[in-house]
Amino acid sequence: MKRNSAKVASCTYDLQERWLIDTIKERRAKRVLLQLPEGLKEHGLKLVGLIENRTSALAILSTDPCYGACDLALDEARQLYADLIVHYGHSEFQPKTEVPVVYIEARSDLDISEAVQKALPMIRNFRRVGLATTAQHTHQLTEARRILEESGKDVLVGKAGSRARHNGQVLGCDFSTAKVVAAKVDGFLFIGGGDFHPVGLALSTRKPVIIADPYLNKARRTDSLVRRILKQRWAAICKAKEATRIGVIIGLKPGQLNLKRALEIKREIEKRGKDAVILCSREITPSNISPLYKLDALVNTACPRIAIDDASGFRQVILTTDEAEVMLGRRSWEDYIGRDYHI
Repeated sequence: MKRNSAKVASCTYDLQERWLIDTIKERRAKRVLLQLPEGLKEHGLKLVGLIENRTSALAILSTDPCYGACDLALDEARQLYADLIVHYGHSEFQPKTEVPVVYIEARSDLDISEAVQKALPMIRNFRRVGLATTAQHTHQLTEARRILEESGKDVLVGKAGSRARHNGQVLGCDFSTAKVVAAKVDGFLFIGGGDFHPVGLALSTRKPVIIADPYLNKARRTDSLVRRILKQRWAAICKAKEATRIGVIIGLKPGQLNLKRALEIKREIEKRGKDAVILCSREITPSNISPLYKLDALVNTACPRIAIDDASGFRQVILTTDEAEVMLGRRSWEDYIGRDYHI
């Protein structure tokens, strides 16, 4: 899903440099592996210099993609004999790891008020509004609440739980903070950029979602995008139903490993007289799968974002585990998307 091409506001992030140095010294770390997502990777060289100038540790910067706290570089840390991973941009996801990990969320300093103000006309019919965001903006939900309440709205923010560390925080694989208040609100206001999280929010709660985007300083609806994606997903499910040989992908990243689920799906596919092949990959990309052209369809048990964001790049249709349930007849389409959506 492509972001609007409008000018992006200048943004700095709290890299907690002083805390980082103090933590490395307190832990007496000698070899530190730095892991940053794409949006923060440009700060990597500065952080390496800071660590090596202010501590006795060797700093190693990972250049691999990093999609979330489910994507810890644990194998790499072991290979490099690192005694600490510094993971930027995400909240703690896996409390127990062989190599110690410290998390720095890199919170944004962007002013969200103008984007929220611009969203007010779009939520005029919402009496009760749910608030949701990602780790970079959870500290700004208080300001968003203030603006909404001053405009006469009742505001609800779901409590942290499951994989979310903050009230109102959503992840690509966990919208539980929104789900707990969904029945009590008329719709949600999502604070942040991009489309993946707000679209997932709309699908998981079956409520309308408006985006207040402080990076573009704009507000926008998700309705048409959600409907377009639903049409694409329904078409993918229908095509997968006709498949005779299906690959079931296991993600090898620490927080995405769903072996039990993959084996269950394989058995269900085979019960229906089809062939199922278990695949595994750390990086699930079209280029990795393309040689397996004899497979008719794929089911991805790792990050659901892959099936949505990268679907057009795969030779075969690729489903999430929930969509596989629909394909296998174990769940209805209406149950999956909610009866308020029509395609």
